[in-house]
Amino acid sequence: MTPQNTAVDPQATASLATRANASGASILSTVQSVLEDSKAEDIITIDLDGKSALADTMIIASGRSHRHVSAVADHVQRALKEAGHGSPRVEGLPHADWVLIDTGDVILHLFRPEVRSFYNMEKLWDDSFAETLGSDTPNA
Repeated sequence: MTPQNTAVDPQATASLATRANASGASILSTVQSVLEDSKAEDIITIDLDGKSALADTMIIASGRSHRHVSAVADHVQRALKEAGHGSPRVEGLPHADWVLIDTGDVILHLFRPEVRSFYNMEKLWDDSFAETLGSDTPNA
Protein backbone atom coordinates (compact mmCIF):
# COMPACT_ATOMS: atom_id res chain seq x y z
CA MET A 1 0.00 0.00 0.00
CA THR A 2 1.48 3.35 -0.99
CA PRO A 3 0.92 6.44 1.09
CA GLN A 4 -1.37 8.99 -0.49
CA ASN A 5 -0.67 12.67 -0.64
CA THR A 6 -2.57 14.22 2.26
CA ALA A 7 -1.53 17.82 1.67
CA VAL A 8 -4.34 20.31 2.11
CA ASP A 9 -5.03 22.69 -0.75
CA PRO A 10 -5.21 26.18 0.85
CA GLN A 11 -7.43 27.51 -1.95
CA ALA A 12 -9.92 24.66 -1.52
CA THR A 13 -9.93 25.19 2.25
CA ALA A 14 -10.50 28.94 1.82
CA SER A 15 -13.29 28.27 -0.68
CA LEU A 16 -14.97 25.84 1.72
CA ALA A 17 -14.66 28.35 4.58
CA THR A 18 -16.14 31.10 2.40
CA ARG A 19 -19.12 28.90 1.46
CA ALA A 20 -19.63 27.94 5.12
CA ASN A 21 -19.53 31.61 6.17
CA ALA A 22 -21.98 32.54 3.40
CA SER A 23 -24.30 29.74 4.51
CA GLY A 24 -24.07 30.87 8.13
CA ALA A 25 -24.79 34.47 7.12
CA SER A 26 -27.78 33.34 5.06
CA ILE A 27 -29.14 31.30 7.98
CA LEU A 28 -28.64 34.25 10.34
CA SER A 29 -30.40 36.60 7.94
CA THR A 30 -33.31 34.17 7.51
CA VAL A 31 -33.74 33.70 11.28
CA GLN A 32 -33.53 37.44 12.02
CA SER A 33 -36.05 38.24 9.30
CA VAL A 34 -38.53 35.63 10.55
CA LEU A 35 -38.16 36.83 14.15
CA GLU A 36 -38.95 40.39 13.10
CA ASP A 37 -41.86 39.32 10.87
CA SER A 38 -43.27 37.12 13.65
CA LYS A 39 -43.05 39.99 16.13
CA ALA A 40 -40.63 38.26 18.49
CA GLU A 41 -39.59 40.59 21.30
CA ASP A 42 -36.28 41.64 22.89
CA ILE A 43 -34.14 40.06 20.17
CA ILE A 44 -30.47 39.83 21.17
CA THR A 45 -27.73 38.60 18.83
CA ILE A 46 -24.50 37.29 20.35
CA ASP A 47 -21.46 36.78 18.12
CA LEU A 48 -19.73 33.53 19.12
CA ASP A 49 -17.33 33.38 16.17
CA GLY A 50 -13.89 32.57 17.54
CA LYS A 51 -15.25 32.46 21.10
CA SER A 52 -17.08 29.12 21.11
CA ALA A 53 -17.15 25.94 19.08
CA LEU A 54 -20.93 25.65 19.62
CA ALA A 55 -21.94 27.98 16.80
CA ASP A 56 -21.04 31.25 15.12
CA THR A 57 -24.05 33.14 16.44
CA MET A 58 -26.55 32.80 19.25
CA ILE A 59 -29.88 34.62 19.16
CA ILE A 60 -32.10 35.05 22.20
CA ALA A 61 -35.68 36.25 21.74
CA SER A 62 -39.00 36.23 23.57
CA GLY A 63 -42.57 35.44 22.61
CA ARG A 64 -45.57 36.83 24.47
CA SER A 65 -47.12 33.44 25.34
CA HIS A 66 -46.76 29.68 24.84
CA ARG A 67 -48.70 29.97 21.61
CA HIS A 68 -46.58 32.85 20.31
CA VAL A 69 -43.29 31.05 21.14
CA SER A 70 -44.58 27.92 19.39
CA ALA A 71 -45.73 29.88 16.31
CA VAL A 72 -42.42 31.77 16.01
CA ALA A 73 -40.48 28.49 16.29
CA ASP A 74 -42.66 26.94 13.60
CA HIS A 75 -42.16 29.95 11.30
CA VAL A 76 -38.37 29.77 11.77
CA GLN A 77 -38.31 26.04 10.97
CA ARG A 78 -40.41 26.47 7.83
CA ALA A 79 -38.39 29.47 6.60
CA LEU A 80 -35.09 27.64 7.04
CA LYS A 81 -36.38 24.61 5.15
CA GLU A 82 -37.84 26.78 2.35
CA ALA A 83 -34.52 28.67 2.06
CA GLY A 84 -32.73 25.35 1.50
CA HIS A 85 -31.02 25.13 4.90
CA GLY A 86 -32.64 21.83 5.84
CA SER A 87 -34.45 21.01 9.06
CA PRO A 88 -32.80 22.32 12.22
CA ARG A 89 -32.68 20.40 15.50
CA VAL A 90 -35.47 21.58 17.81
CA GLU A 91 -35.96 21.05 21.54
CA GLY A 92 -38.74 22.18 23.87
CA LEU A 93 -41.49 22.73 21.32
CA PRO A 94 -44.25 20.72 23.04
CA HIS A 95 -44.20 22.97 26.14
CA ALA A 96 -43.05 26.17 24.38
CA ASP A 97 -41.62 27.75 27.54
CA TRP A 98 -38.11 27.62 26.10
CA VAL A 99 -37.55 26.42 22.54
CA LEU A 100 -34.04 25.83 21.26
CA ILE A 101 -33.45 25.74 17.50
CA ASP A 102 -29.96 24.63 16.45
CA THR A 103 -28.96 25.05 12.81
CA GLY A 104 -25.28 24.35 13.44
CA ASP A 105 -24.12 27.90 12.59
CA VAL A 106 -26.88 29.68 14.51
CA ILE A 107 -28.48 28.71 17.81
CA LEU A 108 -31.81 30.33 18.61
CA HIS A 109 -33.32 30.41 22.11
CA LEU A 110 -36.99 31.42 22.19
CA PHE A 111 -38.46 32.06 25.64
CA ARG A 112 -41.63 33.17 27.32
CA PRO A 113 -40.66 36.39 29.17
CA GLU A 114 -40.89 34.85 32.67
CA VAL A 115 -38.69 31.91 31.70
CA ARG A 116 -36.16 34.17 29.97
CA SER A 117 -35.95 36.34 33.06
CA PHE A 118 -35.42 33.27 35.27
CA TYR A 119 -32.57 31.78 33.19
CA ASN A 120 -31.05 35.15 32.21
CA MET A 121 -29.04 33.63 29.33
CA GLU A 122 -27.61 36.99 28.30
CA LYS A 123 -25.56 37.12 31.49
CA LEU A 124 -23.85 33.83 30.66
CA TRP A 125 -22.00 35.65 27.90
CA ASP A 126 -19.89 38.76 28.30
CA ASP A 127 -21.97 41.86 27.57
CA SER A 128 -19.42 42.87 24.94
CA PHE A 129 -20.60 39.89 22.82
CA ALA A 130 -24.27 40.89 22.97
CA GLU A 131 -25.79 43.29 20.51
CA THR A 132 -29.39 44.27 20.12
CA LEU A 133 -30.69 43.42 16.66
CA GLY A 134 -30.47 46.53 14.50
CA SER A 135 -28.19 48.35 16.96
CA ASP A 136 -24.43 48.87 16.89
CA THR A 137 -24.13 49.50 20.62
CA PRO A 138 -23.52 46.70 23.15
CA ASN A 139 -26.13 46.08 25.84
CA ALA A 140 -25.37 47.24 29.34
